[in-house]
Amino acid sequence: MEHIQKAIKGFLKSAGLENGVAQQKAIEIWDQTVGEKVAKNTIAESIEHGTLTVKTKNPVWRQELLFQKKEIIKTLNQKLKKNIIKEIRFL
Repeated sequence: MEHIQKAIKGFLKSAGLENGVAQQKAIEIWDQTVGEKVAKNTIAESIEHGTLTVKTKNPVWRQELLFQKKEIIKTLNQKLKKNIIKEIRFL
């Protein structure tokens, strides 16, 4: 199993897809990163060029998350083990 995983990682890196896969993973781990309360009021919709777009339930949530943005970016990048997320755009 480890051999296959190593081969896949090698392929992704050589094909230049490694960052794209890591970016996509940020969407997948959004809920566990921000916690249940925030997750119920947001949806990580897309990511492009290091910018994660997150839809919020209402303007109040948008404003609150803007205050927490730096910490959320830091936590996401720690979980991804790479500095992939550069910006979060809350809608």
